[in-house]
Amino acid sequence: WVCVFNRGWCPAGLRPCGAVVTFAKIPVEALSPQALDGLIEEFVTRDGTDYGAEERTLDDKKDAVRRQLDSGDVAIVFDPETQTSNIILEG
Repeated sequence: WVCVFNRGWCPAGLRPCGAVVTFAKIPVEALSPQALDGLIEEFVTRDGTDYGAEERTLDDKKDAVRRQLDSGDVAIVFDPETQTSNIILEG
């Protein structure tokens, strides 16, 4: 993987953009329901997350991410260097 944010540093400020990043892909079924829910909630409530003009509830946002995980449109990854998890577009 290569960081593609092109802002000088990644959004978390952990490494320069363009850096080669090695992620471990984590299967959804490897997480407990509580861990998955916590990861999804943290993801949808991050600063800078914009859902457009239409206001959506927290549950609506979490359900949308779950559907994307189920369909394979997004994946859960773990960065061993920074010890962080993320949800990224697949493909």
